[in-house]
Amino acid sequence: MTEDGRGDQLAAMLRRRMSPGWQVDLDSGVVRLCYRRPPHAAPAAPRRPRSSTDLVGAMARYLGRRGVPRAPLLPIRWGRDTDLTISAVQGLDPWLKDGRRLVWREGFLPQPVVRFTGERTLDGRLKDGYLTAFVNLSCISRIDSVDRHLDLLDTWIGALSAAGLHASRLTITGSTQVWRRGPVSGVTLLIDCDGVGLADAVLLRHTTNPAMLASDLGSGLERLRWLTSRLPWPTAAFGDQADRWDVDLLDAVRTATLLAMAGIQPAASGPGQALRRVLRRVPPRLAEAGLGRLVRSQRGYWADIGMTGPDWPQLADTIEHEVLSGGGSRQG
Repeated sequence: MTEDGRGDQLAAMLRRRMSPGWQVDLDSGVVRLCYRRPPHAAPAAPRRPRSSTDLVGAMARYLGRRGVPRAPLLPIRWGRDTDLTISAVQGLDPWLKDGRRLVWREGFLPQPVVRFTGERTLDGRLKDGYLTAFVNLSCISRIDSVDRHLDLLDTWIGALSAAGLHASRLTITGSTQVWRRGPVSGVTLLIDCDGVGLADAVLLRHTTNPAMLASDLGSGLERLRWLTSRLPWPTAAFGDQADRWDVDLLDAVRTATLLAMAGIQPAASGPGQALRRVLRRVPPRLAEAGLGRLVRSQRGYWADIGMTGPDWPQLADTIEHEVLSGGGSRQG
């Protein structure tokens, strides 16, 4: 039995609620769900690649028809627990962490985030599927029951299907054990697509007030495009620019562009330190020649998600000046 029984309750309800197409196995506190593919079914043929804007739009329309509105973006500069926004679920901080009947955001949130935790190869290069800055597609909501969390999970699977990812490619696994991190507790289920991590479904609660429940369903937009298009990872993440530039360089410019659009300036600490850190990966010779085309493209990427900020010439000037001044190298 888990701390308050909610994990076991979640597993039992999954057995009752999932459609006959899903096989639900529960063993020693570990739950696993697989979609039963008919024996005669052939693997789906690759589809014409859809743009990130199309994928977000398809999910937003599906979710909107089911009562989940699209929420405005959170600021990139955060300042509570983290300097930068690292997850859309931070929009629920007042509810989950403070026990206040308030949230900053709620609904479908395609949120740009910055994380320095992406897995890397032994030589320091980002592995396929990982970026420093990416779009955290999320459905975050206060809920009144485990049942509602499962409703939203079912809806999220439907939204992924609307974006071109059929449930037959998904596997859902996780422990029913409740974890605790300070004021927040939860149960996490992981969603894989063809064996690749895609999303998670987290049932959350305020630790000292179990009635304050929340649902956090999240996927990465760039991974979703990778898996729906079956393009090579660099092309799925960066389009045609991946044919001409190194992925780590593109990742650095994309991240720096997002931070600069948010009004963050290079600094030795705080949010500005993150900008300085990513720009260490940009060669000074390239900055000397000019980063305008790269920055303009990445600004367009973030603008399509809903980010606003200075035009690309001002962003390029900020980035080039930092690289050429050697600010990043002086900090380490």
